Amino acid sequence: MSTTARRLTPADLALVAAFAALIAVCALLPALKVGAGLVPITLQTFAVLLAGALLGPWRGFLAVCLYLAVGAAGMPVFSGGAAGLAVLQGPTAGYLVGFPLAAALCGLLVARLLPRRATRVGVPLVFAAGLLSSALFIHTLGMAGLVWRADMTWAQAWNVDKVFWIGDVIKNVCMALVATAVHRAFPDLLPRRSPVRPRHTPAAA
Repeated sequence: MSTTARRLTPADLALVAAFAALIAVCALLPALKVGAGLVPITLQTFAVLLAGALLGPWRGFLAVCLYLAVGAAGMPVFSGGAAGLAVLQGPTAGYLVGFPLAAALCGLLVARLLPRRATRVGVPLVFAAGLLSSALFIHTLGMAGLVWRADMTWAQAWNVDKVFWIGDVIKNVCMALVATAVHRAFPDLLPRRSPVRPRHTPAAA
């Protein structure tokens, strides 16, 4: 872990708290129930991936972890106003576990790819980073949670999960548009890596 990742300024902490609150708000908006009502469709994934895309891997990860910690502690911030550790032991637990990992991966990809190409292909890059992160962590761990907690086969879990893909694509398009616009307005929002300076070798005599 880099020194930058370990040192959080008051501004960083404020951003982490603000995005944790944004995730909570998106979770509490009216949800669409699918898959026998086991897993609701909410705007959570939009806010989770936006946190990573805007804050970077470390702060985005912390923002989602803060949201999960607040919900586990008893605040009704999960979908439908649910709260408590029981939610993290239910059929949607895999999706929740995947949230911070997806935010971290999305933030890592955006931090590495966006600064040099923001004016040309920023939206497609951020969209691809969000969708890949969602596929690898949210969908995969979500299906694993359904298999583990809802006593489903992988085929049954896929039948539930596949309903989310169209919505996921739409949410990632919106996330990419918002994230790219914000980065263009605030180009220093993501921590920048120090440029590598070439070493000068003395000329041969």
